[in-house]
Amino acid sequence: MTTIGMLHHRKDPTTVLKSYAFAAVAKVEGVDFFYFTPKSVNFTRKTILAQVYENGAWYEKECPFPDVIYNAGSPEKLAVSKDIIGKLRKEIPFTTNSIGNKWNVAKRLLAYKDFAKYIIPTEIIQKTETVHQHLAKYPTIAFKPIDGRKGKGIYFISKEGTSYTVKHNSTVTKYTKTQLDALLAQQLATGTFIVQPYIRSVTKSGLVFDFRLHVQKNGDGNWVVTTVYPRVAPAGSLIPNINNGGYTNYLEPFLQQEFAEQAYDLKRTLEHFSLSLARHLEHIQIQEFGELIDEIGVDVGLDQNMRLWIYEVNWRPGCPPTFYLELDVVKNTIRYAKYLADNKQVLAKARQAKRVHKAQQQEQLVTKPIAKSQVRPSDMPIIAITGSAGKTTTKAFLSSILRTKWSTFESKDYWNTTEHTKKHAMELANGYEAAVLEYGMAYKGVITEHCRILKPTMSIVTNVGLAHVGNFDGDVKQVALAKSELIQGMDQHGVLVINKDDFNSNYLTLKQFKGKIITVGIHSDADYRAYNVRYKEDGMTFKIKLRGKEISLFIPILGEHHVYNALNAIALADYLQFSPQEIKQGLVFKKPPRRLTLYHCKRAITLIDDTVHSHPQGVKAAIDVLSSIAKRRKVAIIGQMRELGDLREAEYKKVGEYITEQGIDIFITYGFRTEEMNAAAKAKGFNPKNMYHFTNKEQLHDLLEKIIKQGDTILIKGASKTNMFETVKFLADLYEGK
Repeated sequence: MTTIGMLHHRKDPTTVLKSYAFAAVAKVEGVDFFYFTPKSVNFTRKTILAQVYENGAWYEKECPFPDVIYNAGSPEKLAVSKDIIGKLRKEIPFTTNSIGNKWNVAKRLLAYKDFAKYIIPTEIIQKTETVHQHLAKYPTIAFKPIDGRKGKGIYFISKEGTSYTVKHNSTVTKYTKTQLDALLAQQLATGTFIVQPYIRSVTKSGLVFDFRLHVQKNGDGNWVVTTVYPRVAPAGSLIPNINNGGYTNYLEPFLQQEFAEQAYDLKRTLEHFSLSLARHLEHIQIQEFGELIDEIGVDVGLDQNMRLWIYEVNWRPGCPPTFYLELDVVKNTIRYAKYLADNKQVLAKARQAKRVHKAQQQEQLVTKPIAKSQVRPSDMPIIAITGSAGKTTTKAFLSSILRTKWSTFESKDYWNTTEHTKKHAMELANGYEAAVLEYGMAYKGVITEHCRILKPTMSIVTNVGLAHVGNFDGDVKQVALAKSELIQGMDQHGVLVINKDDFNSNYLTLKQFKGKIITVGIHSDADYRAYNVRYKEDGMTFKIKLRGKEISLFIPILGEHHVYNALNAIALADYLQFSPQEIKQGLVFKKPPRRLTLYHCKRAITLIDDTVHSHPQGVKAAIDVLSSIAKRRKVAIIGQMRELGDLREAEYKKVGEYITEQGIDIFITYGFRTEEMNAAAKAKGFNPKNMYHFTNKEQLHDLLEKIIKQGDTILIKGASKTNMFETVKFLADLYEGK
């Protein structure tokens, strides 16, 4: 008998209405079904502590791994458990996978061309001027959040003479240009928005409508139409979404009423379009990710010329209760899950198709190098950042500033390998005005390869530290030579920023460089020097002189070391003629996740999450933050630092001594050989009663549950491969909310 596991981010299945429908239909279909969350998975025993529905109630039961998993949770909420979910994917087929937000779907369809003509022209907004450029082209535009759902957060804007009419929900407001720009800036500070022309579908009576196309895989693994139906907005509204007061109707009578003799052909067109698009999107998902999808909902409209436009694609669409189709939807999902469980070669073929596609792309890159004129405008700044620490944060600061007036390409998250740079090189032809990229390296010659693929016109070396020093025979001078490959590989008449306070940066090779060198610092007389550096709640303040005037700045991230990252960005932005106001605005950026992120919890407990990278320099900086912001007890939980080679023992000793010098109250280490830090702290005078060491995370968590007190500030620091974020999540769940 097939077993299906429903994966969700919520612990309690009674809060997920879909779980009941699945449990009921599974029994009828002769399928075992249970509900679970990532935290309930035990990989050692291949079991899950699941919830099973029996006799009208949910019961906890330990179950073997299922044959197939239906992924029903929020991607954002499940992201904290991505390592667990990644392991599950390797062992168990998933019926469906995220196809991304509306912007990602549009980009994929444009790239693969077949359905590009149905995509409404869309642009991510990086400056308010973009909105005005669209208003010059179109009578009405839609300004909406990139990850918006259910029609929420959409502003419809039109220009009338010198004023602007803005419709949001049911409110219509008149704005001046200054007022509109203030509104746009306020919204842009909350997240990423897109802008597109507003294309209306209107009934004969003047009501706005669209069509929802809902398609699924069936028990034979084929795409079928579950339903197609119109959604009609209430009078005066521009949004036909059901959650905004819209209503539904049956398709055929609606088409007969609105389109008469064209009704039958339009019905066939909508059905054919929905199936064709579903097959096309799955083809893209297989080629790009080796994954399958089993259900999509597509919202489409018709303009006055009867041209079809895609408004939005959802990978987990809701089904309106008006049509009593919830059980039909679940029936299709369960039958397809059974099909997938019985035909696991389907997923294997998808993964093989991805490998073949990627190999073909790689071959094209090798055999057909991209000409410079095809990649970017010749005067486009290509800014590369390397260094032992601070690359991602410097990139985030600089990109945020440049976006105040330029369309800026920023390398994603921690994408900094040479393979990533090859992908970035292909993307830079898409109308950007600047690019900010990380060039990572762990060995000699890697940065040279980065520069061969994409030659920077400007570069930043944040610092030279001990990250990866184990790959250089423990010699930091060799690390500096490897970092110097960026200086040698960039435009020799370009601009280079280096850290004057960083002693090891003296080992960088600068003699042959003919361009401009700019220095930054706090404790040295650098070209761009920060002073009066102060800790504030959730950030840092400092002063700097720009163009002869003193200005005060704030960055929303803690630690003096992040002031250096901000200085790197300020130096290049100032060189590129960005105003002090644009720099000030850009510094209030969306910081990278898990980098000195604060969680304010119950009982006045504060968590400091710094669990992405770990090296001696970063550990000491994080301890400084703990010492600076803690009001009561200071608790430091320190995990392994990797790739230190022969320097591990000496650097672990320095960290242990630093813990004592900074007056930490409780010191906990986790991981192989980290007890060497404890020994050094003890030798320095740290009270052994307040010191602990673990190699088992569950035992660590048991201790924390016993010893954490009201008002404690807790630093969790470790390399991402040690999964220290699990401890952050444990404590955040334990002391959830204020």
